[in-house]
Amino acid sequence: MAGHRYTIATDMGGTFTDLVLEDRTTDRVHIVKSPTVLDDPVRGILDAVDLAATGIGIDRRELLAGTETFVHGTTRALNAILTGTTARTAFLTTRGHPDVLLFREGGRVDPFDFTRRYPDPLVPRALTWEVVERVGADGAVVTPLDEAALVAQLREVVEAGGEAIAVCLLWSIANPVHEVRIGELIEQHAPGIPYTLSHRLNPIVREYRRACSTVLDASLKPLMTEYLEAMTRRLSEEGLAGRLLIVTSGGGVMDSAAVAAAPVHVIGSGPAMAPIAGRDVVDRTTGHQTVLVADTGGTSYDVGVVRDGDVSSTREAWLGAPHLSHMTGLPAIDIKSVGAGGGSIAAVGAGGLLTVGPRSAGARPGPVCYGQGGTEPTVTDAAVVLGYLDPQYFLGGRVTLDVAEAERAIEQKIATPLGFTTLQAAAAIMALATEHMVRAIEDTTVAQGIDPADAVLVAGGGAGGFNATDIASRLRCSAAVIPDTGSVLSAAGAAISDLSSDFVASCPATTQDFDFARVGAVTDGLVERARAFVASTGVAAELADVRLFADARYPHQVWEVEVPLPTLRIDSAADVGALADAFHKMHEKLFAISDPGSDVEIVGWRVRAACRTRTTPLGQVESGPARPRTRRTRRVYFAGHGLVDAAVRAQDDIAPGEVVEGPAIVETPVTVVVVAPDATATRASTGALVLRRNGDDR
Repeated sequence: MAGHRYTIATDMGGTFTDLVLEDRTTDRVHIVKSPTVLDDPVRGILDAVDLAATGIGIDRRELLAGTETFVHGTTRALNAILTGTTARTAFLTTRGHPDVLLFREGGRVDPFDFTRRYPDPLVPRALTWEVVERVGADGAVVTPLDEAALVAQLREVVEAGGEAIAVCLLWSIANPVHEVRIGELIEQHAPGIPYTLSHRLNPIVREYRRACSTVLDASLKPLMTEYLEAMTRRLSEEGLAGRLLIVTSGGGVMDSAAVAAAPVHVIGSGPAMAPIAGRDVVDRTTGHQTVLVADTGGTSYDVGVVRDGDVSSTREAWLGAPHLSHMTGLPAIDIKSVGAGGGSIAAVGAGGLLTVGPRSAGARPGPVCYGQGGTEPTVTDAAVVLGYLDPQYFLGGRVTLDVAEAERAIEQKIATPLGFTTLQAAAAIMALATEHMVRAIEDTTVAQGIDPADAVLVAGGGAGGFNATDIASRLRCSAAVIPDTGSVLSAAGAAISDLSSDFVASCPATTQDFDFARVGAVTDGLVERARAFVASTGVAAELADVRLFADARYPHQVWEVEVPLPTLRIDSAADVGALADAFHKMHEKLFAISDPGSDVEIVGWRVRAACRTRTTPLGQVESGPARPRTRRTRRVYFAGHGLVDAAVRAQDDIAPGEVVEGPAIVETPVTVVVVAPDATATRASTGALVLRRNGDDR
């Protein structure tokens, strides 16, 4: 297709690599799913590109040559941290403070259980060096940097096999002179070893969070630089001449070179995009301002929230369970995950209780029905036994599912121990997975004071359509929306995401005694850096949005709230009053209480630059491999109804506005949507399916 311009977005999960291909010339969208190749992730991406190219009748090289933007989301960084395969990292900190990573911030689970183990520090004491220096909270140098001692310490780092260096000094955010000099000395005396300076990466108050982000960033640099260089090289060799962008955990994208320089920003890369896509689809489909976005992958169920049109973010981003793992130290899209995906393994414990997850069959061997050697039944096996999936049409017919093996595994390992029939056991697996998913959403919404009855559920992921109606009904949501890109929801979000970057500075202030000159100098500097970033992206100025935020709190509070401000500068008492009013409203929104008579403390300032990469929504999905256009039925098992004849419809055959009565199965090449006997599915003009229980007209 000579002359066509394309955008490609990929999301590499633990089981599948999802790809969205948009033809910018025709506004048509094509989606594919391809098994992830864990030992060669770029190979898995190229496999997905091959499938996409074949789907539009061209070869891989022609597709990549016409691709203007290639967006990539990956869990590579997070997996490296969780598996301990990051670089051997040295930690340089102020003398007298070597245990900042050990002490953490004091939060504990079960504080009276003294047998509970907490995580080891990100860097052991053997790789921690105390630097002779000290800067005060006011930025004054209390103890000069002992350069001779530092040079000797750098030799020790090299002799200890240090592969990266993290530098986080006390109060470097007030005066970075010592960190800057240490960086210069590293380049002179430990050349070739990548390093991170905390004041450049994450200049915030709270040493633990700043230290975490600094250590994680440094430890990821060798791995992610190699990964991104390999990806850039191989895509270039295959014909890609366009821009390579990487998804960040903050819900935007960055150039691959910027990510290599600060890889900590992509720790939560993949799941962050699902809420972006969900918000866009709902805004164009039902108009709801409160959206629960759930992405059902092969290994996990990821939940995000859109509130009043804004995607919820958090400053409490953890690498695992809260207080039982370490923090990233950086803001991120607020995603809660539970081990309940399509590949989650079902088992009966010694006490006779059924469990589903958190163990997953992954891509290899995968569910039993894949025929790749898997022996433990999964949620996907339950779906094929219940009749949700057509074994001859999985992934558009590229994979034939082994129903008999799935039935045998469920019968032997679930049904017989529980005294159930095979169908009852499969339904129990699906019901328990649904329960885990409902609990995950309830935990997220209750924590933010959201009533799910006021929201709409967006169900994405390859397995998202299995139980979307049941989940929405349990939560009392008005509807469940399945986007036409739902099976590749995170990749779809990546395709429409903004180029973005945050610029941060710590500059304490109070509304009672506001220092206009000092704060103005700080915020002006941040705005200048943000505008320089916008200019560097090549995006037209009218497509860029630069906003100022204050990290504010009431006096004596411990934590801050991020407050968006209407201007880029605070010049008058009226501006200070507007800041205070905005904070009171935000505090009321988040915690259902405010104190308008109280002063407000500002701990830090943040300028966020976001550059839109497009002015139009993502187009509608093109049909996949042809299916007979005749209306079919198949036997499907529903709890409370037994085996029933369910109509089987191809999603492309459903006209906008047409209502499909349950029981029914709506198929696409990469997913199915199950319409329960007491529910309906309506095709929206956006291509999405809107599922509702009968009688719910909200």
